[in-house]
Amino acid sequence: MAVLISVLVQTPAHSGLVSALHYEHPRELPLGTLVRVPLGQRETLGVVVATQDTDSLPEGTHLRPIAAVLEGLAPLNARWVELIEFAARYYQRSPGEVALSALPPALRELNSTQLARRLQRTKTPAAAQPQAPKAQTSAVRPELTDEQAQAFEQIQSEPGPFLLFGSTGSGKTEVYLRCVEALLEQDDSAQALLMVPEINLTPQLEARVHERLAPRWGSQAIVSMHSGLTPAQRLRSWLSAHSGQARIILGTRMAILASLPHLKLIVVDEEHDPSYKQQEGARYSARDLAVYRGRLEQARVILGSATPSLESWQHSEPATSGGKPPRYRRVAMPSRIGLGALPQVRRVDMNLQPRQTVFSGVLLDAMRERVRAGEQVLVLLNRRGYSPVLHCRSCGWKSECAHCSAFRVFHKIDRTLRCHHCGLTDRVPRHCPDCGDADLGMLGRGTEMLEEQLAELLSGLTRPDGQAVRIARIDADSTRLQGALEQQLAQVHAGDVDILVGTQMIAKGHDFRRVGMVAALDPDGALFSSDFRAPERLFALLMQAGGRAGRDAALNRQSPSELWVQTFHPQHPLFEALREHDYPAFAQQQLKEREQAGMPPFSAQALVRAEARQQEAAQAFLNAAREAGEALLSDMPGHADLGPGEGLTLFAAVPMSLQRVASVERAQMLIESPSRLLLQRFLTQWHPILHSLRSRHRSVIRWAVDVDPQSI
Repeated sequence: MAVLISVLVQTPAHSGLVSALHYEHPRELPLGTLVRVPLGQRETLGVVVATQDTDSLPEGTHLRPIAAVLEGLAPLNARWVELIEFAARYYQRSPGEVALSALPPALRELNSTQLARRLQRTKTPAAAQPQAPKAQTSAVRPELTDEQAQAFEQIQSEPGPFLLFGSTGSGKTEVYLRCVEALLEQDDSAQALLMVPEINLTPQLEARVHERLAPRWGSQAIVSMHSGLTPAQRLRSWLSAHSGQARIILGTRMAILASLPHLKLIVVDEEHDPSYKQQEGARYSARDLAVYRGRLEQARVILGSATPSLESWQHSEPATSGGKPPRYRRVAMPSRIGLGALPQVRRVDMNLQPRQTVFSGVLLDAMRERVRAGEQVLVLLNRRGYSPVLHCRSCGWKSECAHCSAFRVFHKIDRTLRCHHCGLTDRVPRHCPDCGDADLGMLGRGTEMLEEQLAELLSGLTRPDGQAVRIARIDADSTRLQGALEQQLAQVHAGDVDILVGTQMIAKGHDFRRVGMVAALDPDGALFSSDFRAPERLFALLMQAGGRAGRDAALNRQSPSELWVQTFHPQHPLFEALREHDYPAFAQQQLKEREQAGMPPFSAQALVRAEARQQEAAQAFLNAAREAGEALLSDMPGHADLGPGEGLTLFAAVPMSLQRVASVERAQMLIESPSRLLLQRFLTQWHPILHSLRSRHRSVIRWAVDVDPQSI
């Protein structure tokens, strides 16, 4: 008798098929088995999640048979399946979509024969493995400071999760590595996952981990997982981790959903970074899933940052008398290693500078002194290109994108106008397209312009060896080619660059030993942004950028490091807290404002976004969803008895801040509640209604629910 097998497959996002599909097979299959099944006219990969007798089916029911079982590959374990089901339930996606997106793309296309070949390639003969005997030590380890030793002992002796609150340069990475070493020594099969927010940080961490841990456990025990790898590389890393051969996994947010059957330690470095939130498909937060997965796997979880997210900071606040204990255990490392000191913050009041000043005179003088002393300078401007807008002084024409509600950015290096949203690129016009005036001007500035202006302003400046000053730029444009970022960073580390101009890419995680000064230009936009998270992100960016300076204690003794900020609002509370490097004071002020306004982390939010060719169509769908949602709320037990601010609120649909992208209009609707449980209950019941509404609003191209959105 055939057996009924429930299988998760990746169905279209708006098909309405949100549960497992049923197939038949001659025998029972273990939970987590990978199979190939027919779906419509094609065959696709699926994950077995249940097995039962066919007796319970109505008479005459016809089930399609499973096409093939991927033999030779151990089933995904029950904890992985539970993680997938939780992520799908919490973030309002189908389990099949989350499960299949967590598997490497190349695996989805393989049949049993092809998989067997791949598995054979990944197996390393025992004799060829470079694993050293247990008695051999790793590479030379630096001695721990008192703060590092206390942090390590606390993490080893308590269950966690932990918020490792360490200032930039305090040695958090060394604590991570010690925890990994201790785990691998205690357990011969244990796996550790080390996560970083962006791809450009993985090579640096990978090099350090290989240098430190490969002599003891072999290079085959260390793999990377991120979207910058080729499909073959991603498959090889996944298979190695799934089999348990890989003991140390380095990765970006996608790695949190990888199959790691022996996971015992999760490290989320720079846990505050918004890059941990997926922005397409299943919009999960890798940081939050790390905490949940740690509980599932009974694994230690370490969230590390010099500027923690306000959510994590609040979760780690010590309990008041009679209050609930904190969710996270806060571990503090406030001091830098050795004699290194945090940079002195110097604010330049741009109200006192001549109009159109880019670099104030005092800032230029300070930069010259640093270069003459043989130190490096970082210049931070979070805007790439030459100028954000090209405009006509005669008729007011601006370089708007024809397909987006945004401007095309002028890139002087290739004389193009380029939209950073849809990719539309044109040659720079010789004259105004509207009035024909050839006198086109520029509004604003980007990193390309800064690089050019610095070359002019510092012409004649020489290094201690008599050579001319060398200026480089690192942003998404200069690092487009494969290997370009690694090459440029190597030049900075080698001292071949004196002044580095860049976007936030240069502000995170890099250990630049020769940097003595950081200059942040034009940061004021975030102070008055409509996004309530903007001040938090600006403070984190400036603190992280300033943390690149003064890491060499010997260099710092000669001339204390500095963080220069050019601003029109030097007395703003954010800059006051920055001057003292006082994150706790900044967090306290921000949390007070958030609590008064009922904003996260004191409330839970979800966004529904809709896209259509006309803005009216997108908003009509969302407003219909709002009406249906309010009707649903009126029938939910107990909701009518809640007072103002206690229940769930559905706001009216509005255009998104970037209203049109690639000729598609976008709108959004906010749902907010002080109770996360209430919000989840509502979303679960509301989701089928959204699917049914879509059938009556055919002009809507796509819609999506974003739980815990990072930007509104």
